[in-house]
Amino acid sequence: MPSHSEPATQQAHQLAAAVGAQLYPASVISRDGALFCLLRQGQEKHLAIFSPGERLPVGGFHGEPQGTLSGGWRYWRCPRDATNARALRGAFPWLAPQRLGVARSVGCGDRLGLATPGHVRSVAKTFLDPDTGQERPGMRPIFAQQSIRENSRTGRTPQEVLDDAMWGVFQAGWRRGYGADADHLKSREDVDATLAAGYTFFTVDPGEHVDGQADHLRGAALQERLEALPWDLLEDSLADLRRRYLGHTFHLGSLALTFDPESLAVAAVKYGRAVAHTAALYRHLLAQAGPEGFELEMSVDETETPTRHLEHLYIATELKRLGVRWVSLAPRFVGRFEKGVDYMGDDGRTSPEALARFRQDLAGHVAIAQALGPYKLSLHSGSDKFSIYPIVAQEAGSLVHLKTAGTSYLEALRAVAQVAPELFRAIYAFARERYPEDRATYHVSAQVARMPDPATIPDGELPGVLDQFDARQALHVTFGSVLNARGPDGSLRFKPALLAILDRHEEEHYAALERHFDRHLGSFVG
Repeated sequence: MPSHSEPATQQAHQLAAAVGAQLYPASVISRDGALFCLLRQGQEKHLAIFSPGERLPVGGFHGEPQGTLSGGWRYWRCPRDATNARALRGAFPWLAPQRLGVARSVGCGDRLGLATPGHVRSVAKTFLDPDTGQERPGMRPIFAQQSIRENSRTGRTPQEVLDDAMWGVFQAGWRRGYGADADHLKSREDVDATLAAGYTFFTVDPGEHVDGQADHLRGAALQERLEALPWDLLEDSLADLRRRYLGHTFHLGSLALTFDPESLAVAAVKYGRAVAHTAALYRHLLAQAGPEGFELEMSVDETETPTRHLEHLYIATELKRLGVRWVSLAPRFVGRFEKGVDYMGDDGRTSPEALARFRQDLAGHVAIAQALGPYKLSLHSGSDKFSIYPIVAQEAGSLVHLKTAGTSYLEALRAVAQVAPELFRAIYAFARERYPEDRATYHVSAQVARMPDPATIPDGELPGVLDQFDARQALHVTFGSVLNARGPDGSLRFKPALLAILDRHEEEHYAALERHFDRHLGSFVG
């Protein structure tokens, strides 16, 4: 049986010292007399297998035998590649992504592939009461999370995202399980690529099938679009739709909802095609992975107008009618969920009135999720929304999935600003130039004119740039341009140096992430 014990760790320390390497102690696993661990030599990390025998104790691994050490230990130096990642997941089940179910959870996007040990440090605290030292229900983590759009901008494959997260889980010694989120999937091809890589959580984004004009249609124009819905794909008819919804009051805990003909037509026109698309991708997943091989989230958050409570009721009821099973749903809540900054009301301010309106809106969505599920409400663009975390924790309880992404990249830049100010200054100046173009694919409001001039900021004050609204948002949305920027000779301009600095100063990087995620998660478990 695999185990982690103090004697095994002490033995691994001695063996690592014998080969001139630094040991990551939390990574040590003992199995069948052999030791598996992560070592660092210079700037390179590798999987080390120490065995008392002449052969590798577990199949599937590959590496170079390095000879025999004192005590008869054989040492294999194994690269951190996809083959050995797959072998580790096969040998030690906690290193493979798992389904998390309807439990309070957090998604930790990592655009650089280096953040997981920092995420682990913060997530681990949620499972331990700081006052009593007793175990408590924590935040179940998704450590591998990236959308297809983000993959294209970072130059990483779904397999690389998952493997990078797994190596971080191995390094940090996390054994409570984690998920892998194939985020914002839009097609069967997206599903197939992420399923083949080993993902367990699939976020369907049917935003292209949401009719954003439905809120503004009335009369004949609305009726025309209603009749044109793909009724065959919905396995429905207009007459049956009306029969199910009209003339009924839906009692959902403290919430009572009633459709009239117009509100039903708007809900169906706005979300009917999205429901059909989600059901199609769900059935494709079901055919490929089986009912126990995955879990599903539906996301309609990236739309212009909020998801009304009646529309949420329509979505959930229709998904159930079509046999779809899901663990979380991301509606478009009221207010503004801009990238990298706190929650704002529609007027751009985080006012008491805006927060009260959000609470009222959220409470209705929670009532629906409890009555028709239970399933979690997923807070997309959830990074840095500190003003609403207490509200979400109070209203939703455990029925919440907090999804973060670019905030980890920003905290990596904070670490760079601390230890390599000139590199950060160059990245920030480039981001200011790129922002007017890169903002086109995001809902953001930062203005270049309000961003501090990098040339005027002393080195010691550069980390504080990450706390300035406009600069933080600009750095958030320009990550793809920064990572893909090339110099006159065609070589990557920033990415190699950025990764090298973070690797060399990994403790500073992990500490920045830990502090930042403590702020995110504290409201949900405190």
